[in-house]
Amino acid sequence: MSKSTLLNYLPILIMFLIALGFVVVTLVASHLLGPKKYSKVKYNVFECGIKSEGDARHPFAIKYFLIALIFVLFDVEVIFMYPWAVNFKELGLFGIVEVFTFIAILLVGLYYLLSKKVLDWEHD
Repeated sequence: MSKSTLLNYLPILIMFLIALGFVVVTLVASHLLGPKKYSKVKYNVFECGIKSEGDARHPFAIKYFLIALIFVLFDVEVIFMYPWAVNFKELGLFGIVEVFTFIAILLVGLYYLLSKKVLDWEHD
């Protein structure tokens, strides 16, 4: 690579060094300037205002994790629709057919979840 080509990357290198410097300065400053109070209360387990009871290895119902995964799945699908919405006019009829096919596949998946009673909290 020529010297002029490498100079084109100089602003990126400078921004990287500034960002790295900011992170290092912030971490060091918070460590040096932050309060240092060590107590038994500080190191107690505390979650959402509720005192912990029992063993941390107690199994949770799989429903919580399943609902979270389904939410993430359908939430991420909206991200795939954004480029279609931005290019709606350029895609024309082809784009409309494609997005309706995409939505139909999502609806089939949702129907499958409903038929398996995944979203039914009372069903065990």
